[in-house]
Amino acid sequence: MRISELPRPSPDRLLKQVQAEESKRWGARLKIFLGYAPGVGKSYRMLDEARRRHERGEDVVVGAVQLQQSEELQALLRKLELIEPLQTPSGQAMDLDAILGRAPKVCVVDPLAAQNPPGSRNPHRWQDVQDLLRNGISVLSSVNLLHVEEYKEKVQAITGKDTTETIPKSFLLAADDIVIVDVPPDLCLSRQGEKLSSTGISNSQERKLSELRELALLLTAEVVDAQLETYVHAHGIEPVFGTHERFLICMTPHSNALAMIESGKRNKERFQGELYAVYVCEPGRSKRERVTIRRYFDAAKKAGATTQVLESNDPISAIVDFARQKRITQIFIGHSDRNSWRDRTFGDPVLRLIRATEGIDVRVFPH
Repeated sequence: MRISELPRPSPDRLLKQVQAEESKRWGARLKIFLGYAPGVGKSYRMLDEARRRHERGEDVVVGAVQLQQSEELQALLRKLELIEPLQTPSGQAMDLDAILGRAPKVCVVDPLAAQNPPGSRNPHRWQDVQDLLRNGISVLSSVNLLHVEEYKEKVQAITGKDTTETIPKSFLLAADDIVIVDVPPDLCLSRQGEKLSSTGISNSQERKLSELRELALLLTAEVVDAQLETYVHAHGIEPVFGTHERFLICMTPHSNALAMIESGKRNKERFQGELYAVYVCEPGRSKRERVTIRRYFDAAKKAGATTQVLESNDPISAIVDFARQKRITQIFIGHSDRNSWRDRTFGDPVLRLIRATEGIDVRVFPH
């Protein structure tokens, strides 16, 4: 085979591969300790890892740290080198220039979502972290779920707490490692200064913390999925599926599409996933059928789905190709108990789809 006949990667894939390689060029790594609520102990876990790295011989410094420290944290800090913060009229700031001049291998930055005083090089501390990474300095940092911009409203609805200090989720997705710091709800509340009753944690408190923990797990799965995508693009591997839930609704004029859309919407919201809805265009559709499809498309868009019309003489192959391209994890498809002549000739489409989508769950909605 001549080189000119070899399949060429798409421009989008080439761009992602270059970005993946570019992000690793500096040799620095970002590790984030994520807490679902204050008091879970993320700062302790972060500083304890810094201590262990220092004892193994790594050059570790502390660039920023929480103003109020427990005795346990103070004991860990005494074992590490601290780069003194800058004192400004508007408050303390991490001395980015001093850290860059010191050029350690690892820098501890806590908390990640802090805002810098006016006049600083960057308005946000997470942007300081980007500068450290670009200069080859690995970073250990921590953040609470409330401080992730895209999750702030969800956490506020559960806890009633708000904040103006946030980081974009895109920054979190670029992390090389993420650790969920988890403790039992009663210990978490005790560390927050809450007084528990004689019977312990209330049902309301337990429910709220359980919801926060679930959100934190979903966010972590999304970060892991982004790491997987970076890896496969960097190594030229064709992605098949990921850890992040992606739902695909396959619509036809005779399918129970509204039920599939409603189920897809619930799953999308529950798992913080992505929702797609497709229709494989076939010739000879009646005006009534075309109106039905338009109605289904409107309902899918209202449910937050990304919609697309696929052109193919083989609907099953088109659906499989789309699912592989988008790394779909679950497919919703309609099915009738009656066998048409097409099914008898070419085989049951649902069975064909199940055989062709190994590794993808297929959920059948009868109609």
